[in-house]
Amino acid sequence: MSNLVVKPVTSRGEQKQFIQFAWKLYEGDPNWIPPLLMDYRRLLNYRAHPFYEEAQIQTFLATRGGQVCGRIAAIVNEAHNRSTGEQRGFFGFFESIDDQEVASALFDTARQWLAQRGMRAIRGPANPSLNYECGLLVDGFSSPPTFMMTYNKPYYGKLVETWGFKKTQDLYAFWGHIDMLSKLDRKLWFIGNEARQRFNVKLRLMKKHDFKAELEMFLRVYNESMVGTWGFVPLSANEIKVLGAGLKHLIVPELALVAEVNGEPIGACFGLLDYNPRIKRINGRLFPFGFIHLLRNPQAIKKMRVISINVVPEYQRWGLGVVLLGGLIEPIKKWGMQEVEFSWVLESNTLSRGSLEKGGAKVDKLYRMYDYDIPG
Repeated sequence: MSNLVVKPVTSRGEQKQFIQFAWKLYEGDPNWIPPLLMDYRRLLNYRAHPFYEEAQIQTFLATRGGQVCGRIAAIVNEAHNRSTGEQRGFFGFFESIDDQEVASALFDTARQWLAQRGMRAIRGPANPSLNYECGLLVDGFSSPPTFMMTYNKPYYGKLVETWGFKKTQDLYAFWGHIDMLSKLDRKLWFIGNEARQRFNVKLRLMKKHDFKAELEMFLRVYNESMVGTWGFVPLSANEIKVLGAGLKHLIVPELALVAEVNGEPIGACFGLLDYNPRIKRINGRLFPFGFIHLLRNPQAIKKMRVISINVVPEYQRWGLGVVLLGGLIEPIKKWGMQEVEFSWVLESNTLSRGSLEKGGAKVDKLYRMYDYDIPG
């Protein structure tokens, strides 16, 4: 008879167990990247985060014989349900040993908690929403993820699907070498040049002297551009402030581009250096000296993730995304970048997928979002 127990996290000691379980589970895995602990505690609401001004979360631990063997978070995102008219909860921060009994008990518990709060469906994994880390890795386990992308054991897909989750959307991570950028389809360059001339688009790099305002502008453009995108819920004003503060030391202005029409920002794109190898070396701990090791000599990092190419709705489908991508080529070359990942790209975003495929970029990793309808 199993002595499996699933219980809500209620104490600081259990919070510590919840977080540290990942270190135990992935011990010896060369591709796992530990989370940055300071940010991770906030995303779990173990310390205050503005996402939870309109959301609830409950984390759960699974133990067997007193030993932690799994964990999960159940999340109610009021902003999502208000904007979509749904009664949908989310699961996230899921980790489990390779044991269906453990995984099923965790999903059962999360379903019960969400149903008690009026939720009629579940989506995930979201840590804690699609504006942060999300998606279950289902293909591409031979290399580590890039910065702010997820990683999990290969058996997770089976655990999730056996319980009853069904695929709802795939997220692609495209990989490219620097040489591929200059070989983009000539038709794309023609479209981009036509769009640039039609609207008299001016490109500029991020202003270093007004970094805070620039970051908040980037995130406002992101919010406006994503309206109507599958699963998207705008970042709140307080989330923008916190994200801006968090990215302040990580974004390299030389790799961040703004498109303007008549002096107004209508598009933006930026890349984040792949800090993951350094995060692994500092074991996710920024203090007391992790910050120094993370940020020292950024020029030595030769891989980046293009995390966002966004154009506000009235200028979309005119090829301005290609204009922004083209504008990044020279800054990337000047930096000496070698590899670029474009992630994530929705499978339903045929325009972006087509542009990257024509440019020779290859799908390097595949992530999946799952849905489940709560019976009754």
